[in-house]
Formats: sequence, C-alpha cells, structure tokens
Amino acid sequence: MSVDAVELLQGLVAIQSLSGQEAAASAHLVEQMKALGYQARIDEVNNAIGLREKPDADGQITTEIVLLGHIDTVPGDIPVEIKDGSLFGRGSVDAKGPLATFVMAGAKAKLRPGMRLIVVGAVEEEAATSKGAVHIAATRQADLCIIGEPSGWDAVTLGYKGRILFEYSLQQPAGHSAGPGRAVAEFAVDWWNAIAAHAAAFNQEHSGAFDQLMPSLRQIETHSNGLADSVHAKVGVRLPPDFDIGAYKATVREFAGDAELAIYGNVPAYRAERNSPLVRAFSTAFREKGLRPRLKVKTGTSDMNTVAPVWGCPIVAYGPGDSSLDHTAEEHLPLDDYRQAIELLTNVLEQL
Repeated sequence: MSVDAVELLQGLVAIQSLSGQEAAASAHLVEQMKALGYQARIDEVNNAIGLREKPDADGQITTEIVLLGHIDTVPGDIPVEIKDGSLFGRGSVDAKGPLATFVMAGAKAKLRPGMRLIVVGAVEEEAATSKGAVHIAATRQADLCIIGEPSGWDAVTLGYKGRILFEYSLQQPAGHSAGPGRAVAEFAVDWWNAIAAHAAAFNQEHSGAFDQLMPSLRQIETHSNGLADSVHAKVGVRLPPDFDIGAYKATVREFAGDAELAIYGNVPAYRAERNSPLVRAFSTAFREKGLRPRLKVKTGTSDMNTVAPVWGCPIVAYGPGDSSLDHTAEEHLPLDDYRQAIELLTNVLEQL
C-alpha cells in the first residue's frame, strides 16, 4: 500500500473544501485512491468516487456496499498541525476523518466474492442541497451503506433527526423609535417566540431529545434606507421521527402573519434497524476489541437522511472523532482513534 494513513488524512484536511468549492479536494482524493488500488474518478457533480470489486465464480456482483462520506466542510480556518497526538484542522472530525477511514479500510479489506465496494466523498453535505448524496441516491442502489460521520471509533450511529429551515422577511414604512408603531424587528421576535413556545409545549409530552422539536434562531438582521425598515430572520428546526411536517409548516406560516416566509431544506428524521447485518458486524468487531457495542442516535442530520429512504437498505453511520467538536474552533482528531477506526472498519468489511 503506497499511501500512509496519516499523510492521507492530513493532506485532505489541508485542502480547503467549503460546500460548493470541493473540486480541488475531490481531485486530490481521487489521485490518492488510485494510488491505493481503487478505480477512481470524479463524477458529474464533483463527488470523488473510488471502486473496488471482486466478482464471484460466475463473474457476477451480488452485493454493493457504499461507504458514503462527505468532503465538504463549514467555514473556519484552523491551522493544520499534529499536536499532542491529534490532527487539528477544519474537517478533521466532520467529516474528513471518517472519509479517510473509509478510504484506508476499503483499500485494506479482503473482499468476498461477489462484493463491490464504493467509497464516496460527497459534496455539499453541509449545505441544504445535499447535492452529492442526492446524486448518489439517484444513480446507485446500495445493498448496505455506511455513512461517514463521527460516532467515535468505538460506537455506531443508527439515526438522525430531521430538519427544516424557515426564512422570514418583513418590510414596513420607516418610523421614529419614539412613535406609536412597533419596530419591524419586534414582529420577527414575536414570530420566533411563537415558534419557541410551540416547541416547548410539544416537548412537554416528549422526554428524549431525539423525539423533541429543537428550533434555533440562526440569524436576525434589520435594515433601513430612511424610507422603509426591513427585517430578515432565519430559523432552523430539528425534527423528531414520525412528525406531521405539513401541519407544522402551516403553523409556522400562521405565526408569520403578513411577513413573507420561505420554507426549504426539509429532510425527515431517520432511524435505522438495530438488528441488521451491519449492526451485527460492528457489534462483533467491537467485542473482539473487548468493547461493549454502543448504538447512538444524533440530534443533527447527515446524508443518511437523504439516501436511506431511497435505498431502503441496512445503514449505519460510523467514523472516528468527537462530534461535539464539529464546527468548533477546537476541531481535532486523535490519531490513535483514527488508526483504531481503520482497523475496526476493515474487520467489519471482511465480515460482510
């Protein structure tokens, strides 16, 4: 094997790849995968694709396993360096660490006859579009899928909450702050408070975080040109499983009154089965390491939300790293965890 695991990860993290600007990172990853023995290319939407396969005695492929990571990151310039046994840098945890784990384990694993392994570095996972995953879901049909997200090297993730985004816009004639009318910002605050109160009431009957509504006020700003005042606010809501999104949209629209309301980025929550070939393979691999299998659900979203309803196949998310460091200034990945994850995932792939 001609590519060092740490060098692969560090080189990938060192290439900035914000959502929509992943071309250089995808090209670099394709070259690294070729050096590791993959058939590798960049697809129509800029995903990096690596393929290994071993036809059976009849020349057939009977099982396609997709390892779906993402190559884009959120903004934030964190110097890329190895310090105290950890790699620091934007994307080291979310989610170039899991993606590099996929590439290395996929190259090392001894494939069983009839198996095809596809490693994907998908674009725009951090954007509302999920462009890379949408394309893969439409052009392939996985029999088994592992999503590349930080679960910790010693755990797997079975589910993610859903998400919806609302953008509120209101304009009114300018007025003096000492006048009788209400400031335009106050209407936006009323809208947000109504959303928050509605979620609090809903959550009184739902105890676990995965089953609750979780709204967040992501942006609010005002503008005045002296003749008109305007306000723009953006709210994101994390959604529980089996949630009536149609009724919720109508409720939030009613809260908005006369304001313009844009609604987008809606993905439903998804929870995978606990008793699947993937979960069993990971559980066996954990026990062989002397670990008790840990199965998680997350309050964020991932490309699992996009592909799982389309493919309907066994699915989990896996990858080294502490997800509480996602999108923070302290994002870093312990390299021992990364190496352990490669070894464990290689074991899982050889069991399947």
